[in-house]
Amino acid sequence: MALRNIVKEGDPILSKKCRPYEKFDKKLWDLLDDLIETLEESGGVGLAAPQVGVMRRCCVIDVGDGPIEFVNPEIIETEGEQEVQEGCLSCPDQFGIIIRPQHVKTRYFDRNGNECFIEGDDLFAQAMCHEFDHLDGILFKSKVIRMLTEEELREMREEE
Repeated sequence: MALRNIVKEGDPILSKKCRPYEKFDKKLWDLLDDLIETLEESGGVGLAAPQVGVMRRCCVIDVGDGPIEFVNPEIIETEGEQEVQEGCLSCPDQFGIIIRPQHVKTRYFDRNGNECFIEGDDLFAQAMCHEFDHLDGILFKSKVIRMLTEEELREMREEE
């Protein structure tokens, strides 16, 4: 396992659509391990392959119950909506208000190529949408209702 550098906003890789995985091999496993380690070090909730410079459809999400690995994920159903505050490891110190589904059902593959399904609400649903957007070259900032002000950011930091 290795820590990877997180690509920052402005790098063209973040606006490109990723290619799906066809081989579930050691190269994929190593990337997933590196994504988990890098995510743990960053303190974030999710990390997608293009955020570490790899143009492949995989990401990891950890909302507090341990990391979940997603390979070739696709959202197959959404319900409701929630207005949430969102940031991104590729856009440090920038947060905005965004509308995301309240509930998401996803089809994906695990590291061994097994088809899986998972459903999530609230933060987990938000994180799946955010990370899967990265795989299509979409940054959260393109979906924000408004960015948080400097004053709101200061208040947020004080609460932490």
